[in-house]
Amino acid sequence: MVALVRTVAYLGLDARSVEVQCQIAPGLPRFNIVGLADKAVGESRERVQSALAAMGLSLPPKRITINLSPADLPKEGSHYDLPIALALLAAMGVTDGEQLHDWIAVGELALDGRVVGSPGVLLAAIHASQEDSGLICPAAQGAEARWAAGIPICAAPDLISLLNHLKGTQTLAPPQPGEVELAPPGPDLKQVKGQEVAKRALEIAAAGGHNLLMNGPPGAGKSLLASCLPGILPDLTPAEALEVSMVQSVAGMLESGRISRARPFRAPHHSASMAALTGGGLKVKPGEVSLAHLGVLFLDELPEFQRAVLDSLRQPLETGKVDIARANAHVTFPARVQLIAAMNPCRCGYLADAALACSRAPRCAADYQSKVSGPMLDRIDLHVDVDPVSAADLSLPPPAEGSAEVAARVASARFIQSGRSGETGARTNAELDGAHLEKHATPDEAGRKLLLQAADAMRLSARSYTRMLRVARTIADLAGVEHVGRIHIAEALSYRRRAPRG
Repeated sequence: MVALVRTVAYLGLDARSVEVQCQIAPGLPRFNIVGLADKAVGESRERVQSALAAMGLSLPPKRITINLSPADLPKEGSHYDLPIALALLAAMGVTDGEQLHDWIAVGELALDGRVVGSPGVLLAAIHASQEDSGLICPAAQGAEARWAAGIPICAAPDLISLLNHLKGTQTLAPPQPGEVELAPPGPDLKQVKGQEVAKRALEIAAAGGHNLLMNGPPGAGKSLLASCLPGILPDLTPAEALEVSMVQSVAGMLESGRISRARPFRAPHHSASMAALTGGGLKVKPGEVSLAHLGVLFLDELPEFQRAVLDSLRQPLETGKVDIARANAHVTFPARVQLIAAMNPCRCGYLADAALACSRAPRCAADYQSKVSGPMLDRIDLHVDVDPVSAADLSLPPPAEGSAEVAARVASARFIQSGRSGETGARTNAELDGAHLEKHATPDEAGRKLLLQAADAMRLSARSYTRMLRVARTIADLAGVEHVGRIHIAEALSYRRRAPRG
């Protein structure tokens, strides 16, 4: 007799169907798991055996074979414990195997029979919804699974409760969806004294989802400006919140099923490795650029990152996804991020101040800034110099306009862009391309002449030209203007890098 229980394998944000087949046959007592299982899956033998012993059951003295089909699909993780145990119990006649055909099971087993959490339950729930099946999962993750509406969820605290529920002698209460978290309060733009040009650039970046680089000496307020960005960004839509939560689920970061409408803000240290930033590792996990999907990736001290690590972001910034290739798997994670970067003009940081600059100035500035490649800088839409703030500026009262006022203008500009999304498929102006960019961002005659002159004088690449048009479109949206004019082109050009390198 062969008992069958369905589960899933995770490949990026894709859940693939896996069939757990259990056969108990005469022969010397053995317990084998086959089907391209990794070490964590192989160790399920001990966890399953101990969990059954905690229930007062022992394995039959026969040859037990667990096959994970399809056999050529890599199986990783501890969430195979529960389906393996259920398939084994069905083969032993402890539970009805036919009853399990309508369910997909995921979950790790503790040695005492408890069903404990494992990453990726939300992905499994969405897959179960697509397959028109129910989901059996740990009780601690029932709230997470409940976000996939329209399917039965059985959230079991332990193996005994699950078996009693399936037999009808006990009823497990259906879980409720997790809470929707409010965005935590952060710094307000009223805390920023001066820096009007930088604040204007930050507003444009927020309105259009553009990448921004701030260059200035230490203590000028670059990090403070970046930390103010979440306060002026619009909340995630329900569909976007679910998309972000799927990444967090597969990374094991979705606690108690709580989903946040705030956009992610990730600020990795400059010592981060390539795998930490873009994803990968022995067991492929999403990196910082994917954890910041539909949010902000803030890279402080940009030249201090390893050059190869920074250059690994070039493809994600262009395509909005990360493709991780391994010998046995090809995994894709979403990475539609807004890059905000900050850097000093040179290693000592005081290039423009003769009293504080080091003896190697200005040579040190060229050496320091060359750590960031030209192609990487070409992918940044807005470049702004952040000048130091004097003590006299700091003593002034807070500015009248803060994050709330800027956020209102950003929301209005995003609303205009959302009106185009049905036609273009782009969430923000930073994603406009092709014929849609030509239709919505082509400037008037005066703007076109200025654009052609600037493109020749500044030697703009095709990418820079496209990104500059996107920025001009955003500036026009902030002004509530339908057509891009010369004034919008001029402001967009003022934020372009003037001395390309690479």
